[in-house]
Amino acid sequence: MIEKPPVEDSGKDLKEYAGGWMTERKETDAPILLKIAFAVIGLFGVGYLILYRNGEVNHVERGALVRQFNLTSKPADGFMYMVAGLVFIFVCMVVIFAIRKFHEKD
Repeated sequence: MIEKPPVEDSGKDLKEYAGGWMTERKETDAPILLKIAFAVIGLFGVGYLILYRNGEVNHVERGALVRQFNLTSKPADGFMYMVAGLVFIFVCMVVIFAIRKFHEKD
């Protein structure tokens, strides 16, 4: 029979957030996959804003309505490029924050 090693008192190495709903070990960093996910999801969001800045005009069912709405309203290209630029800046800040070396203060 294989004996398990004695369990150490590792409670001192744990850090709790949100009243105990989230727990992590001290001095641990986020996984690299999560850091990459921040960048990928953010860049897809920016691409979506740029691609569909005037709506889904080529959609089979809604395309005609979207094109009619775009004819009666002002085009939103400049505003949507500005919003996409702000989102891109935010994504860059989040990615830089995520990839920096983690320093925990007690």
